[in-house]
Amino acid sequence: MKRWKHIFKLDPAKNISDEQIKCLCSSGTDAIMIGGTDRITYDKVYELFTRVRPYQIPIILEISTLHSIVPSFDYYFIPMVMNSREKKWMMDIQHQAIKQLKPLIHKVDIFFEGYCILNEDSKAFQKTNCVLPTEEDVLTYAYMAEHVFSFPYFYMEYSGMYGDPNLVKKVKSELCNTLLIYGGGIKTRDQAKEMAKYADMIIVGNSIYTDFNEALATAEVVKGND
Repeated sequence: MKRWKHIFKLDPAKNISDEQIKCLCSSGTDAIMIGGTDRITYDKVYELFTRVRPYQIPIILEISTLHSIVPSFDYYFIPMVMNSREKKWMMDIQHQAIKQLKPLIHKVDIFFEGYCILNEDSKAFQKTNCVLPTEEDVLTYAYMAEHVFSFPYFYMEYSGMYGDPNLVKKVKSELCNTLLIYGGGIKTRDQAKEMAKYADMIIVGNSIYTDFNEALATAEVVKGND
């Protein structure tokens, strides 16, 4: 289990320049994650991976589709969507992913994430047919992530919307060994700093494509808390 503090998440379906990739990889962030919801293909994942690889920064593939599992990543994160109405997003797709990754299991690090998607307007929420949880539900999912499933990570995913810091704080207090990941809507340094007070790890993604300089600055703010 990796105890990183800050990760930039790149979407294979979105455009980013080589200079921007260089800046992100040199920013002090702990790792680069590659993943997305729509229009994710093997070729797009591979192309983005080859552009990041020369910088010798840890690269994570967050698996969203089975046909885009590219070998040679340093880490593979497999989401298990706890508030989905459909078993396939909690068990079946993950089962198929492990079947594909089995030959690599002793060569790479594979981690499961207990996912709780909290923005009902997001593509991820709709694609995985989620139900919007109450605060009590979220705290219960966090408890289950640690005490029932022994997940290394519990991921509060707001997917484009800035979440509730008070809820993030409460979820963190529910966890002892499972690490808390927060992702969604971080657009400013202040937001990054606020969420980093409670979450063990923050993910910055969408703002890379909307306000690059502000997104870039989040790494320094969060890592400056070391």
